[in-house]
Amino acid sequence: MTSKQRAHLISLANTLEPVFQIGKAGLSPEVTEAINEAFNNRELIKVSVLKNCFDDPRAMAEMAAGRTNAEVVKVIGKKMILYKMNRENPKIILPK
Repeated sequence: MTSKQRAHLISLANTLEPVFQIGKAGLSPEVTEAINEAFNNRELIKVSVLKNCFDDPRAMAEMAAGRTNAEVVKVIGKKMILYKMNRENPKIILPK
């Protein structure tokens, strides 16, 4: 992903509210499955990590992206932005 594409996705995610919150249980298989199901309806999601979770948000974002075949766009504080292109019906057109 180029920096121009990443900047475009960040600007789109600016107005999004977090879809999921990860608590002290961390990135459980249930949360991973829910994130994967969210990619059926959306290409770009924002996930927030609660204060009672002591895991590193960057590591959790990489783990969630790996488990769902998505890409980490950016991790800002305790919020992560994930992108997974819909192969059949893409809604977000990335710049070249």
